[in-house]
Amino acid sequence: MAEQVLMLALSPTMEEGTIVTWHKKEGDSVAQSDIICEVETDKATMEYEAVNEGTLLKILVAEGGKAKVGEPIAVVGEPGEPGEDISGMLKEAEQKAEPAAQAPGASEPAASPESAALQVEAAPAAGPTGAAVTTPSAPQVPAGQLKASPLARKMATEHGIDMRVLRGSGPAGRIVKRDIEKALRQVASYGPAAAVGVQGPIAPAFIPSAAGPTASGKDERIPVSGIRKIIAQRLAESKFSAPHYYLRIDVDAGEMMAARQRLNARLPKDPAGKVSPNAFLIKFVSETLKKYPVVNSSWQTDEILRFGKIDIALAVAQEDGLITPVVRGCGSKGIVQIDRELKNLIDKARSNKLTPEEYSGATFTISSLGTSGILEFTAIINPPGSAILAVGRIHKAPVVGDDGTIGVRSQMMLTLSCDHRVIDGAVGAAFLSDLKAFIEYPIDLLY
Repeated sequence: MAEQVLMLALSPTMEEGTIVTWHKKEGDSVAQSDIICEVETDKATMEYEAVNEGTLLKILVAEGGKAKVGEPIAVVGEPGEPGEDISGMLKEAEQKAEPAAQAPGASEPAASPESAALQVEAAPAAGPTGAAVTTPSAPQVPAGQLKASPLARKMATEHGIDMRVLRGSGPAGRIVKRDIEKALRQVASYGPAAAVGVQGPIAPAFIPSAAGPTASGKDERIPVSGIRKIIAQRLAESKFSAPHYYLRIDVDAGEMMAARQRLNARLPKDPAGKVSPNAFLIKFVSETLKKYPVVNSSWQTDEILRFGKIDIALAVAQEDGLITPVVRGCGSKGIVQIDRELKNLIDKARSNKLTPEEYSGATFTISSLGTSGILEFTAIINPPGSAILAVGRIHKAPVVGDDGTIGVRSQMMLTLSCDHRVIDGAVGAAFLSDLKAFIEYPIDLLY
């Protein structure tokens, strides 16, 4: 007898899933525990194991489609079996899949924050004549006219989300809990640790076309998506609510790179590659944070929260922006362990499989643009931390020694952004000075 394959809750907080890939096609046989598809949940992309047996008669939700928990995504049964008529089942599924009722005056079904963010990405950079092809951004609604659940309003207030830039997925366009959660995940994916001077996180709408300036020679106006507005809001909050100040120091990276070379020569060949300089930096930063716990703290309005662990994030570039995977408990880990965990997190980040627990809640963040050839830059603090370290390219430069002689050394510029509400200038300077000492004299870690 035909049975519906329902969207299961693949994580405790999952309310909706997106079909990423179907591993079975219509007509294929299905056995229990077979992987029939991959589902993107609110936390990661996970494999869906079949609980039904038979033949996949119909796929109801195509790749890229979404279904709420409990809704049918496919039908499994026995083809040609007497009475195996699934037309009624398909009709029922179509009724469940009908879009939520639109808000009065709306001409389109309500879109989720993620789909609103993709509107610009999906549009070509230019039409046949060179004119921009764009889609409208989410309309702003006066705060008094917003339709939102009490829980959604509370969450939006707690996290500083402007609900006017969101489109609700509830009945009649009502903003509900899952809309706020999706907005928060999207913001976390871009990350507030974007470098100043790089126009914030790189969104598809701001990637220039191959042709450069517009073919028509006329200005173009590109609508800003709802999610992009939220990202701008969070960046502004971090930049202007936390009084930033910046400290720069030039560091001789020669000894660090020599230590890395010796370590890689002693270690057995790792399929993942050699230990990266980032692992050394994370270790040096964690040891310095032990000496200056105030730098490993967070402003909480009525109190300063001093974190009990050292959880360091590294900003990683993605096609649609930045994300900050976090290596937990760095203070008690060695360089090799840090490197292995970091590589695993970076691989997951680039395949979009990081869970929220793996990219949020860092106590300190490192952002490096050295591989892009940037010598120095400043970065915006990544909450809840109170500081972020911007790392420039390691480059050869002439250096005057203490004895007046000139030599060529491997130099690296570090810029520390600090929240002045938590970290005083003298403390930030001492932290950066001691970090420089660890990098230039790694043996000091043994004392």
